[in-house]
Amino acid sequence: MEIETKIFPEFIVSYNFFCVVWKAANPAMTKRKASHAGSWYLGSGSQLNKQLGQWLEDASTSNHGPAKVIISPHAGYTYCGSCAAHAYKQINSAQVQRVFILGPSHHVYLQDCALSSAKTYKTPLYDLAIDQSICEELYSTGKFQTMSMQTDEDEHSIEMQLPFIAKVMERKQGSFTIIPVLVGSLKQETEQEYGRLFSKYLKDPCNVFVISSDFCHWGRRFRYIHYEPEHGEIHKSIEALDKQGMKLIEALDPEGFYSYLQKYKNTICGRHPIAVMLNAVKTLLSSNGIQLQFKFLDYKQSSKCQDDSDSSVSYAAGSLVVL
Repeated sequence: MEIETKIFPEFIVSYNFFCVVWKAANPAMTKRKASHAGSWYLGSGSQLNKQLGQWLEDASTSNHGPAKVIISPHAGYTYCGSCAAHAYKQINSAQVQRVFILGPSHHVYLQDCALSSAKTYKTPLYDLAIDQSICEELYSTGKFQTMSMQTDEDEHSIEMQLPFIAKVMERKQGSFTIIPVLVGSLKQETEQEYGRLFSKYLKDPCNVFVISSDFCHWGRRFRYIHYEPEHGEIHKSIEALDKQGMKLIEALDPEGFYSYLQKYKNTICGRHPIAVMLNAVKTLLSSNGIQLQFKFLDYKQSSKCQDDSDSSVSYAAGSLVVL
């Protein structure tokens, strides 16, 4: 059940109170199951641990850390796991106490952002605790809905980050928390608003942000077949299009990224979480004497499109660091 807080604020209070009472009487409701384990990624904890470890070892040539923010893909691990490892390799668990995860909503239309009704997220490695204190702070702004458990468990953009988070944070198991945030179809001014809101959390050296996004979804089944012949084959055109957007992200340019999306309509599913991050960085840079740098470390496509009957999804991994 998704509720519009601006229309029914008095109902929200009653509904949230009901949720507290219901969850107290039904403790199993406070734990989100790993609904995509065994299909999108391995369900065996030992096998998954080994697989993630190998990908992280193979990504050891990437060096752009310690990360304050990473962008990581969220497809099935067969397609994007090795790419995601390049981003997660940059996280230094020693200084991290909280991991914010911003993922796009694929199944439910939202005009704002939503938090989880769960207290714990299960993974095949170990369970991850949601930071209830930070969630209360976010709720107090009046800008966040609550996801139903069904919406939470249907959504993959956040879940696909969890095993990697558990793996890179394994030395701090039980001593860190996560803050999952489902990001809706935000207007530009709303992206700016959430950017300003999250900037104070980005500033905290104990926090790291995971931005969950795939890049171009190309093909008739995605209703997107933009092609520029001067780049050569279709997959080269897709790569050029993606890298034009990636260059604007590296430039930490939220306005440029917005204009790029308006012009090309590139089907970057995490465009709104990315824009929130870029606006948070812009706020941070304008009010603090620090320097930040974003760098993409890996890029892949699920297949190499050569004609308009083909389709593919692009994946990119990147890291933001404090200089």
